[in-house]
Amino acid sequence: MARTDDDSWDLASSVGATATLVATGRAIASRDAHGLIDDPFAAPLVRAVGIDVFTKMVDGELDLDALAQLAPDAAGRARANIDEMAVRTRFFDDFFVSAAAGGIRQAVILASGLDSRAYRLPWPEDTVVYEIDQPQVIEFKTRTLADLGAAPTAHRRTVPIDLRDDWPAALQAAGLNPAEPTAWCAEGLLIYLPPEAQDRLFDNIAALSAPGSAVATEFVPGLKDFDPEKARAATATFSQIGLNLDMPSLIYHGERHSAADYLSAKGWQMTGITRSELFVRNGLPVPDRDENDPMGEIVYVSGTLG
Repeated sequence: MARTDDDSWDLASSVGATATLVATGRAIASRDAHGLIDDPFAAPLVRAVGIDVFTKMVDGELDLDALAQLAPDAAGRARANIDEMAVRTRFFDDFFVSAAAGGIRQAVILASGLDSRAYRLPWPEDTVVYEIDQPQVIEFKTRTLADLGAAPTAHRRTVPIDLRDDWPAALQAAGLNPAEPTAWCAEGLLIYLPPEAQDRLFDNIAALSAPGSAVATEFVPGLKDFDPEKARAATATFSQIGLNLDMPSLIYHGERHSAADYLSAKGWQMTGITRSELFVRNGLPVPDRDENDPMGEIVYVSGTLG
């Protein structure tokens, strides 16, 4: 179903289901011998959502061998996606750990989905982590983790609001102090925002950030020339295992600003690292990238203000 200006979702539908897909990747990557990430909450959260194909993946009932029987390249694509989730998660984990080591004591996770960093990272005891997402998403994760007996490792404050609404006011009402540095994370979010909404997001981040603040996100150059039908063809094999998430209908493609360039113009000192460079940095083999890869060479960016 195509996106609309007032659509909403839970973790089993529309954009929300992509959060469950990402958590599935984190759960599988957490079992890998390379040990880049350890997210003990990913698998139980995925099971609680209850999407059958994702549950089978985290439980090992559907593995790479099963994919290889469907198509020669399916297992390779899946392996690359899992490794990418590992290096991506490690990038944003390291960002928050570094920000905390630098003295930042308030963090904001935008579109937090099934992100469990407030529960699993080694936050300094006086850190406040704010999570912003749709109300039903926030409620589900909070309740599920409480039922598991999980406790946050920081002071976790939830902000149940749609990012299309006045989230800056809601965030400040929850306790964010714009006069103090903040670490901002927009992981896997920008492709689900229209270009003008992406700019507005960064405008709001800049307006709420004191000198010393930090930000991390990504830039997806493939959105400029994104071909929905080519993207569907590239992932057609996965529909045979029951993965019927139509990603091309959920994202916004076309021209948009580079996050690094846009924030640099507002006084942030930004750096970037490509997906392939992250594989090398973390000692993983760089997967062969098909020229038809719909997302292109993703660039992970981070920076500080002032």
